[in-house]
Amino acid sequence: MDSPLTTVGLPLALGIIMFGLGLSLTIEDFRRVRQHPRAVFVALACQLVLLPIICFGIVLLFDLPPLIGIGLLLLAASPGGTSANLFSHLFRGDVALNVTLTAINSIVAIVTLPIITNLAIAYYDRQDTVSLQFRKVVEVFAIVLLPVIGGMLVRSYRAGFASRADKPVRIGSAVILAVLVLGILLDQRENIGDYFAKVGLAAALFCAISLVLGYVVPRAFGIVGRQAIASSMEIGVHNATLAIYVAVEVLDSTEISIPAAVYSLFMFAFAALWGMWISRRLP
Repeated sequence: MDSPLTTVGLPLALGIIMFGLGLSLTIEDFRRVRQHPRAVFVALACQLVLLPIICFGIVLLFDLPPLIGIGLLLLAASPGGTSANLFSHLFRGDVALNVTLTAINSIVAIVTLPIITNLAIAYYDRQDTVSLQFRKVVEVFAIVLLPVIGGMLVRSYRAGFASRADKPVRIGSAVILAVLVLGILLDQRENIGDYFAKVGLAAALFCAISLVLGYVVPRAFGIVGRQAIASSMEIGVHNATLAIYVAVEVLDSTEISIPAAVYSLFMFAFAALWGMWISRRLP
């Protein structure tokens, strides 16, 4: 998909989204791990270990085509997005914990995303057609993290502006993702029916399981409701824009980006419905 949407719009969209994440971060967010170590550890274990395993099981269950399967596993390896923080706020989650999880996940993904994606590529024996070199991923995340650092600096020196800009940037991030998804679906309109038939049910199931897993597992470990809601949103609301960027710009495959685009269509609706249900269970 060689168009202004990807060559200009996609990097710009990712930069705006990550700048928005930076506006919500402070150094204290990274230090907060010491305050809630169990909640952070359980959520990260779900995100980095359980989620890829479950995703691979879904890939096998639905016998997904190679590039579609790689795309779904790429999405599973992507960290939570800024929208996760917004959903956490809307449904009475621990937003501070959610911000901490997003910050840590975005850094850890520099290592875990290429490992999981390359395992998927190796499983399908597609090394000759698609390749995710660690060096290239580091370059991508360097580009991604620069806006985060910029946002943190603005937050540090212009706290008032950062506070006012935070909500509009979050809403704008959701709009940007919607435009990207629409652009991908339009670009692939001749194949979209086939793609939905292949990955629609798998993406919907993966989204539902991600949200439920992110809540049920922490609760099983005795983590309080508000922190479990934050974990659920972090694990279920992925940074689909990052997954699309890696698929299109790094792996040079629009087809690999399809699962992230389709997942996004379910993600907001499922997260809203799930959030309304679990927030009612809080005291």
